[in-house]
Amino acid sequence: MPDLPLTGGCNCGGVRFEIDAPLTGASYCHCTRCQRRTGTGASAQGYPEPGALRITDAEDLLRAWSPPGGGWDKLFCSRCGSSLFSRPPGGGTDDMSVRLGTFDGDPGVRPQHRQFVAYAAAWEPIPQDGLPRHEESARS
Repeated sequence: MPDLPLTGGCNCGGVRFEIDAPLTGASYCHCTRCQRRTGTGASAQGYPEPGALRITDAEDLLRAWSPPGGGWDKLFCSRCGSSLFSRPPGGGTDDMSVRLGTFDGDPGVRPQHRQFVAYAAAWEPIPQDGLPRHEESARS
């Protein structure tokens, strides 16, 4: 069990956040949008309880990109470009995911499944790690 609150932020230190409850889970996403957003084969994110995430500094630096054709909004720091969160279209901070790489320390969870594996990068094979795989969203 990690010490609470969990803290984290962007690369330049402008945007900071706290989460005052343990994360409910984590996953890897292999969708094309995550590949292009991160420049990697998959994105690792954790899931806070609704209402547990609070932006503590520089919320004004956050910008959101809404993917055409649907999908979760991607939130990033407008100063350094760090990818921080995702949220349902037009949503607030109640149902967000947080990039695991943005935490200051161990977030206390490990990815429990892989989703959108139908779109996995050909240049980075998915490891045989025993995690459940979902061709599309695990939330469907």
